[in-house]
Amino acid sequence: MKVAILSGTVYGTAEEVARHAAKLLDAAGFEAWHNPRATLADVQAFAPQAFLAVTSTTGMGELPDNLQPLYSSIRDQLPAAWRGLPGAVIGLGDSSYGDTFCGGGEQMRELFAELGVQEVLPMLRLDASESVTPETDAEPWLAQLVSALRG
Repeated sequence: MKVAILSGTVYGTAEEVARHAAKLLDAAGFEAWHNPRATLADVQAFAPQAFLAVTSTTGMGELPDNLQPLYSSIRDQLPAAWRGLPGAVIGLGDSSYGDTFCGGGEQMRELFAELGVQEVLPMLRLDASESVTPETDAEPWLAQLVSALRG
């Protein structure tokens, strides 16, 4: 199964988590693809069979600048070929920001819902005020994702 990993990061942490997820998915026998500067054409050329979004949150709960263009392109086109595909989201944030905690991840969940991507696991929320090693902290959830994608 081909899994496209879409990522948005400010300081690089979400990109590290995305790279780690790609390694774990590859090791589990999936074909993981991650390009932090991907365009919609790049994602479509990969022809994904599943999605994982890994994104941090900026400002007032927005997506990072490097994910905005891809997000907007997907939202404008809503590729019909992606309807019904499995997907999941890892949101990174800081709970001290209250209502906007993991807001970038919530935006990706909403986009997946608009696309008709089927959420196979509840969003993983990684809290910067509690997590020193988000890549490692994501591993149990990623193991569940592997099982869900196999199922």
